[in-house]
Amino acid sequence: MKKSLLISPFALCAMLFLLLGACKKDKAVNTAPPTLSAVTNLNDRNTAISSIGYGEWIVIKGTNLSTTYKVDFNGTLAKDSLIYGDDNTITVKIPAQLTDPINNPITVTTKYGTATLNFQIKQPPPTITGFDPAAGNPGDDVTINGNYFKGVTGVTINGVNATVVSSTQTEIKVKVPTGVTYGAVVVSTPVGTVTTDKTFGLKHFIYDDGLKNVWTNTSFSFTSLDLANTEIVRRGTTAIKVVHKAFSAVRFRLVAKFPTAGYTFVKLSMYGGPGTQGKKVRVSSSNLGLTSGTYDMILNEGKWTEYQVPLINIGNPAIIEYLTFQEFSGIAATIYIDDVGFY
Repeated sequence: MKKSLLISPFALCAMLFLLLGACKKDKAVNTAPPTLSAVTNLNDRNTAISSIGYGEWIVIKGTNLSTTYKVDFNGTLAKDSLIYGDDNTITVKIPAQLTDPINNPITVTTKYGTATLNFQIKQPPPTITGFDPAAGNPGDDVTINGNYFKGVTGVTINGVNATVVSSTQTEIKVKVPTGVTYGAVVVSTPVGTVTTDKTFGLKHFIYDDGLKNVWTNTSFSFTSLDLANTEIVRRGTTAIKVVHKAFSAVRFRLVAKFPTAGYTFVKLSMYGGPGTQGKKVRVSSSNLGLTSGTYDMILNEGKWTEYQVPLINIGNPAIIEYLTFQEFSGIAATIYIDDVGFY
């Protein structure tokens, strides 16, 4: 009778452990420093690109990238939560704001070293939201507001170069060029050029520290009217202050009549007193007692607002005798008016 060979459970476990350990090979740790070779976008990961904009997602290609813990764009770090990598790629979102308008090298830091790739990451083209004041004389300071002004290469008013006094990403201060009193404002950066929607200055003044060019005051129904107010002034030394009754009006007349050929807009600045937010002032023109058309402007309480009303919006009159700005919300209110005329 044959005897069976009995193996204890403990001995069996020990034998299996030794067997598995003999089959397992140690995994080598990659301690090589990183290298960077190209950048692609997410839509086409096979084609290298030479530039991209702020705030975009990109794929950085290279080697030895699996231990990446920092991606630096010319001094601005990507958020840790927006970095995803393996040994040959890093997917990362570029920050929305960077130091330079165009040249922003990428530096990747891993556990075993750093690598830098020179790459163009461009700010968006400049945008302009407005400028202050809306009119001025040669040598006056004008502040242009907007965004993406880094690296500004030039500002022109009516095609003439303006001296840049100071600039930030969102604001540029310039001096009105010699011989310039009106025109389009244009800002250029290394990425692009933008022209303001509204024009600077006036070609023909009705009011500028007083009535001009033989225009006269024919306002009506107001509580009080001061053509030389110094309390709140947009520019210069005086502005018009009118304390309105419901539907009263500031009205100007040119007896000789104003031909509009060569002009495109009625322009003015208005400051809304207490209770005027969202209220209306209606502008109209007339000749020989006939009104050409009307347009409603919306007031902003507690601040100056520039209005540029196309003549076509008030009937495109060829001749203007009266130009009227009438309170049209049926309220008693105080309004200040400055820099009135045509462009």
